[in-house]
Amino acid sequence: MNVRRSAAALAASAVLCMGAAPAALAAPAPSTSPAPVIPSGLYGKKDPTYDGVWRQSFALIAQHTVGVKPAKEAVGWLVGQQCANGGFASFRADAGAACDDKTMYDTNATAVAVQALKALGGQDAAVKKGVDWLKSVQNEDGGWAFVPGSPSEASSTSVVISALAAAGEKPAEVTSKAGKSAYAGLLAFQLGCTAEPAADRGAFGYQPADGKLPANADATAAAVLAGLGKGPVVAPAGTDTPAAPLACPADAADPAAAAQGAAGYLAETLKKDGHLMAATPGADQPTPDTGNTADAVIALAAAGHKQSAAGALEWLKANSAEWAKGSPAALGTLVLAAHATGTDPKSFGGTDLVTALNATGPAPQAGDAPSAEAAEGDKDSGDDSNQNIWWIVGAGAAAGMGIGILLSGRRKKNQL
Repeated sequence: MNVRRSAAALAASAVLCMGAAPAALAAPAPSTSPAPVIPSGLYGKKDPTYDGVWRQSFALIAQHTVGVKPAKEAVGWLVGQQCANGGFASFRADAGAACDDKTMYDTNATAVAVQALKALGGQDAAVKKGVDWLKSVQNEDGGWAFVPGSPSEASSTSVVISALAAAGEKPAEVTSKAGKSAYAGLLAFQLGCTAEPAADRGAFGYQPADGKLPANADATAAAVLAGLGKGPVVAPAGTDTPAAPLACPADAADPAAAAQGAAGYLAETLKKDGHLMAATPGADQPTPDTGNTADAVIALAAAGHKQSAAGALEWLKANSAEWAKGSPAALGTLVLAAHATGTDPKSFGGTDLVTALNATGPAPQAGDAPSAEAAEGDKDSGDDSNQNIWWIVGAGAAAGMGIGILLSGRRKKNQL
């Protein structure tokens, strides 16, 4: 969950602007505006407009997981981004100003912030407010959208479910006004035993497009964690079994079984190239999807299939350095992938991920944080930042294609 923030928020903004003010189509792209000043407590040096809370949360989660105690100002910055109603926007340049009806609330930012603050401890009030807000914007079908009020999609629903589980909630008991549970909302996006092609069975789609639900590896990786009631912090498993295809006939109401079927799809997909591929808008050919591959490694480890992720893990060690350079969420995701597989994050393909992550923000405090295993036992629990902002999609394209494609997973890509 790491590199979706910029384009996802851009596309969502385009959709909202188009609905609220058609004149926005003629407005200059936000990239022509001066970038906001980077707050001293924020990780990363790039424009945080579309990913500030996301990258901060992943940086804090990863640091905590490996025993690094984040700077107080870093934690304080994240807490200060929360609006009075409990929700978070992707980034608020002036956190001293009250949120209002123009604030673009972001379920993904809120969900990952809840997980970070729960893991760090001492933020019970902020966690509760965040959870309450997430519950308040649940769609009638049981799921969630990136932007509240939009149709549900699998990636956002999964991230929210992981946050609910981390906060001690039971997702199966979090229901909409129509009586649909969070898991009912999620499982509606799984391609079942009759899906064609058969190779897609077990996968999750992001959102229907033109009456079809195409398999999407980003949504699938996120759904594995959600179905298992976990977030991105995965304790290395003592046992390891090969991932298996979706068991048919499938129990359409069993999230854990759905997660295992999804893991089987990821494992099989990774066999082709040793990593995942994706096509970005305007590209002639698909390219390696580093962020989504890292997510798949975490998901497979969470499902108890570390060996099925071994090839992808080795590919990440050899190919992720440039992708993650200077990116807090990308580095954080790699730290979590290393942790989930029992790999030393301080020696990851020749890179000390922990030192690199620490260097993107304020210096950590001295002393040790609670162990990741303890945090996992308590159920406490990427952002390539703006490396791929493409305002070429425009508001017209956003409306024409639907935010399901533009917001697809790790995040700006249509998974092949």
